[in-house]
Amino acid sequence: METTKDVTVGQYVRSKAGRDRDRVFIVTQVVDEKYVLIADGDLRRIEKPKKKKIRHLAVLAQVSETLKEKLSGDGKINNALVRREIDKLGLN
Repeated sequence: METTKDVTVGQYVRSKAGRDRDRVFIVTQVVDEKYVLIADGDLRRIEKPKKKKIRHLAVLAQVSETLKEKLSGDGKINNALVRREIDKLGLN
């Protein structure tokens, strides 16, 4: 069973359950050992990320270093940047 120890801020994840199934998101915050906040810059915007259980996500090996640095620091990010980072991956 996966926990938030397996996930870091800026990590790409794919939803396994729910109406957003098979969409790629980026982890914006680790809430606790079972939950993370995710956003894709489109349906789930940075201003209102989705709280999702780790077990409902497939954790991908890639991490967006750009977003990781900005999210862990005080850098401002916008939805266009999140969409661009996800599009770079080419999975949607």
